[in-house]
Amino acid sequence: MLQPQWLRTFEALVELGNFTRAAERLDLTQAAVSQHIKHLEARLGQLVLRRPRGLELTPAGHALLDYQREMQAADQRLTQRLAGDDASQGELSLITPGSIGLAIYPHLLALQHEAPGLAIHHRFAPTADVIDAVLNNRAEVGLATQRPEDPRLAVSLFAKEALELVVPAGVEIAGWDDLERLGFIDHPDGHDMATRLLSRRFPGNPGVGRLPRHGFTNQIGLILAPVAQGLGFSVLPRFAREAYPHPEAVRVVEGEPAVVDTLWLLHRAEWPLSARAQRAVERLKARLVSAPSA
Repeated sequence: MLQPQWLRTFEALVELGNFTRAAERLDLTQAAVSQHIKHLEARLGQLVLRRPRGLELTPAGHALLDYQREMQAADQRLTQRLAGDDASQGELSLITPGSIGLAIYPHLLALQHEAPGLAIHHRFAPTADVIDAVLNNRAEVGLATQRPEDPRLAVSLFAKEALELVVPAGVEIAGWDDLERLGFIDHPDGHDMATRLLSRRFPGNPGVGRLPRHGFTNQIGLILAPVAQGLGFSVLPRFAREAYPHPEAVRVVEGEPAVVDTLWLLHRAEWPLSARAQRAVERLKARLVSAPSA
């Protein structure tokens, strides 16, 4: 029988593509990670090929990865059944993009205060990683900004989220020239979001790529910090702006037409959501609908 720890080590190595990062995630030494892989390869043959730019799975490696994911799915189903599917007990795992993650996190903490028996595991990730995590049973629930077509996923509408043009408080925007003078505070989705919104608000503009770029951050909670200090403007989703702790320092520039993204709720279609996941989803939807949009 294959040791579960060896399998977890192998899965982490495949996901991260690096022995050092796998060891850090698992709180192991790099030597221990190597030893686990050697044990597996002694049983199954070579699993990974070490390339200059990362690792490549052999056919045996692909087969083992599929086996590990099947075991995880079976373990999840067994755990839910043995726990009696108690809405106030057990582990709830979910994965979301950063903006909606900022908005729902305080509500998740409130839910955990109400039901201390819950263990909530919440991770931020882009949509592609959200879909992959739900498909491969690393998260029970996911939220995505694009609707996947994979038949293995149950997909439903979760919320709507508008894109917003956010400037320093007191700054007026009459035209494209004002944006050029301010400069753009960019982020990983910034160019795409700004293009979609500004091309509609300011038709015929030279393009977002021509704007002076006055900053960049990949931490969604920090995007508005330079905006608040007057260093530029940004375009980001409403939920991210609402989570900013100093709303008095920034201002949303209203305008038409609106650009609104849909957030989709994902879970595996083969089995229903656990009672605790259903409770969390219902609570989060109610809180988001009732939240102020100003």
